Amino acid sequence: MNVLNNIQSIRKEFPILNTTVNGNKLIYLDNAATSQTPNCVIDSISNYYKNLNSNIHRGVHTLSQLATEKYEDTRKKFKTHFNAKSSSEIIFTSGTTHSINLVSSGFTNFLNDKDEIIVSQLEHHSNIVPWQMLCEKTGAKMKVIPMNDKGELDLNAFSNILSFKTKIVFINHVSNALGTVNNIQEIIEKSHSVGAAVLIDGAQAVPHFEVDVRKLDVDFYVCSAHKFCGPTGVGILYGKKEWLDKLPAYQGGGEMIDDVTFEKTTYSELPNKFEAGTPNIAGVIASGIALDYINNIGLENIKEYEDYLLSYATEKLLEIDGLKIYGESKNKTSVISFNIKSIHPYDIGSLIDNLGIAVRTGKHCAQPIMDFYKIPGTVRISFCFYNTTDEIDTLVNALKKASIMLSQ
Repeated sequence: MNVLNNIQSIRKEFPILNTTVNGNKLIYLDNAATSQTPNCVIDSISNYYKNLNSNIHRGVHTLSQLATEKYEDTRKKFKTHFNAKSSSEIIFTSGTTHSINLVSSGFTNFLNDKDEIIVSQLEHHSNIVPWQMLCEKTGAKMKVIPMNDKGELDLNAFSNILSFKTKIVFINHVSNALGTVNNIQEIIEKSHSVGAAVLIDGAQAVPHFEVDVRKLDVDFYVCSAHKFCGPTGVGILYGKKEWLDKLPAYQGGGEMIDDVTFEKTTYSELPNKFEAGTPNIAGVIASGIALDYINNIGLENIKEYEDYLLSYATEKLLEIDGLKIYGESKNKTSVISFNIKSIHPYDIGSLIDNLGIAVRTGKHCAQPIMDFYKIPGTVRISFCFYNTTDEIDTLVNALKKASIMLSQ
């Protein structure tokens, strides 16, 4: 499917794009925070509660069996999409943050004060704080891969801090604040050469291009459904079976058990071992529908069109006097972070919101990046395949007006 030729028909599938904000038609450019949801996903959630609402895995009655079948079919979809060896390597969580915490908590059993772990300067707080908590519990030391002015990681520096003391390396595939696509293949290969495991935060990657976990040979890969047109409250954790078997259970409760007595409890096999309690059944099923939706459009088509939007917007934005873009890697997704002169990003975001334009302002849960550039934050625009060049033109005109007003 050529997205460019079908953009208007695609936009009709997203009812929120007809919303008005402050009397203006919504222009939604905050897709890195959460993407919007097409009718097929909304209908899936509605259908579940109208026709299937039942707890899964535990009932012999028809509704429970039907709900279980759809839930497990969704797991198979993600297994195929990511090219995992087995559906049992796909764990459903509440989001990327939950997935990272599950893994970091499990590594408490494997680390001591002689060990080291490695993070990058480009990380979202959710891929920093859980590991800091791990270090506090175990005494392990955290080392940081530095970034350069273009917003790229210094892989030579990474090689220098990597050692046989390193037990796990955790890096994002794509920076949420800058859009930089990291060379995770090289990072994974180097990490494995010293016996370290690797977790990749793929929240900002999965909506934009294909990910093959076996080709990458990654140990853990995590993402969130709401980034690729699915509902909030659903995360996907891929883990190699050998690692998931070694990790201790993260939460205790129903479903994750095999046998329970007051003397001892034994745990269930994968994936149930990590899915305690009643999950977000409707959300998981709808996430599978979202996955079908983006695959029907085609991730290659999505990437091609979003790259076009990125190029178009970059050129237009740089026409604005005093505008500086942060994150200028040649390899990036459709995210642009910028400031205009010395104007605070919050003021720009508030002003253009009055015109119905939704952008993100602030540190983007990536304070180390902002500290590196010595700025309070940025204005961030992020595109999805339903955005248009007309919306970009409207944004640029609004920014020019805002710049004049806020400079007086």
